[in-house]
Amino acid sequence: MSIDVENLSFSYGRHEVLRNLNFSIPDNTLVNVLGPNGVGKSTLFRCILCLDTNWTGRITVNGKDLRTLTVRERAHEIAYIPQTHSSTYAYDALDVVLMSAGGNIGLFGTPKKRHVESAWDALERVGIAHLGHRPYTRLSGGEKQLVLIARAIAQNARTIIMDEPTSALDYGNTVRVLSTVRQLAREGMSIIQSTHQPDQAFLYSDKTLVLNEGQVTAFGDPKDVITKDLVSTIYHVEVEVNSLYGDKVRVCVPVREIER
Repeated sequence: MSIDVENLSFSYGRHEVLRNLNFSIPDNTLVNVLGPNGVGKSTLFRCILCLDTNWTGRITVNGKDLRTLTVRERAHEIAYIPQTHSSTYAYDALDVVLMSAGGNIGLFGTPKKRHVESAWDALERVGIAHLGHRPYTRLSGGEKQLVLIARAIAQNARTIIMDEPTSALDYGNTVRVLSTVRQLAREGMSIIQSTHQPDQAFLYSDKTLVLNEGQVTAFGDPKDVITKDLVSTIYHVEVEVNSLYGDKVRVCVPVREIER
């Protein structure tokens, strides 16, 4: 298993955010995490990344207990792509990818030829090698996300955590980013990403994890998870879920808009 979460709980003071979460995510799997604002999706990610450490329970990544790993060892297991990222300096896209080698070359070290080749390979893998020498600050939102995905690939971690990676992207860039992420899962990585779009989760994910009120409400095949009753319950909006193209696509439509 790539990630095993057992009886995970976390509180901010007296406010309990996560309560006894249990799930397992194997390799070759793209998991979309659904849930309304404030139910603990980002907190779950912070616990898995050990950015918040006051959780109880057990988290293992690739068979290794997170609590026993150093920061550098965790970086070899998990890569993180935040929701948004900006750079003050106009580093080339290649240099941003090369930053993933920092754990291997030290604070004042210089990237070796193999690190540079790995960075170019990662850019090529996500289809943007032609942007390698373009300043990161001059890239579009979608291009920046692809650079960060390339950086995660160059980090050589088997697991990637992505916090709402398409929240600020237009439709075209959303499709490009999600198609790239899905392909990485096909190639053997395990990827967990959060989204607020049930349609998106159904179209791209292998598994869908639903969080609500600090607990796992559902976890499994999107065809079993993404239903009218579940979407209406967690988002407090009555919807119809329509199936298209032989159930390859499901579309959620607010009932009040249909009845107008």
